[in-house]
Amino acid sequence: MFRLAFALTLSGFTLASFSLNSFAAEDDAWLVLQKAALAARELNYQGVFIYQNGNQARSVQITHMNDNGQELTRNLVLDNGLQSGQAREVFSQGSDIVIFHPQNDKIIIEKRRGQNLFPAMLPVNLQPLKLSYIARVGMLDYVAGRQAQIIELIPKDAYRYSYKIWTDTEYGLLVKMTLLNDKTETLEQIAFQEVNMLNSHDLNWFQPRIDASKNYVMEDAASLNRVHTNWIVAELPPGYIKVDHIELMVNGKASPINQMIFSDGIASVSLFIEPIVKGTRTKTGHKLVGSTNICANVINGYQVVVVGEVPLATVQMISKAVSFKKQTASNR
Repeated sequence: MFRLAFALTLSGFTLASFSLNSFAAEDDAWLVLQKAALAARELNYQGVFIYQNGNQARSVQITHMNDNGQELTRNLVLDNGLQSGQAREVFSQGSDIVIFHPQNDKIIIEKRRGQNLFPAMLPVNLQPLKLSYIARVGMLDYVAGRQAQIIELIPKDAYRYSYKIWTDTEYGLLVKMTLLNDKTETLEQIAFQEVNMLNSHDLNWFQPRIDASKNYVMEDAASLNRVHTNWIVAELPPGYIKVDHIELMVNGKASPINQMIFSDGIASVSLFIEPIVKGTRTKTGHKLVGSTNICANVINGYQVVVVGEVPLATVQMISKAVSFKKQTASNR
């Protein structure tokens, strides 16, 4: 009996101690993630990372520089270059992204709106993430020959996946990230194979490799406009907010496509809405492609498609919540 009472008392102290330590550990985890978010944007570095999704893999060379507060990044897709003779290049300056894509005898130049590109996957403001995830300090590991601290982001509900994040212990740079489902199976992984810090401030690298034998064509799909329409989403999954609403003019389409983008700070979901042209085959139902869930629906003569690297429950909830608010004298 004495042994049992002593054991219970000891376990009480142990649990209390563990509880206090767990709070401290979570604070430490968020501090590590905050450092990683800033490091990806403020440091000058160059490396090669591998992106894997299912059976697909792609290697990319990245050069990043912060020039007096202005971020400049160049991504060179190495695998694409091996196949076509000229690599696909992605340049970003601030929130503007320009893609040079080889296609037969020409180069397509496509503009896109800014997004979080590796290794800048984490937002600088981590408060939204704290509402939806628990951060936990993991073990030390090595990535690209550098010591890294593992941080786990564990979702508080079923509307997002888990993340495992490796950050360089010296510089804080995010060097690896994996996306895991509720069975802790890896759905997607992106990791540096090699990475080095840059001391030079030379900007000669920030320009495309010109192939004089090919024509350069500006892609009309690059035309993006912020819009306000009567399409609404009545209820979003917890933690998600609408971060953008744009209109895309796409070649071959008579009408623009509306795109709404929702995010919880790290996960993102896109909602596409376009009018159904007579004779066009509509899409309905759900499809899983790698780590991406796709849910299609038809509403009031419009094709609605929700796409995101999120659980099925998330895209289904958004798809069911889409509606069109009719014009009235009061809201015109």
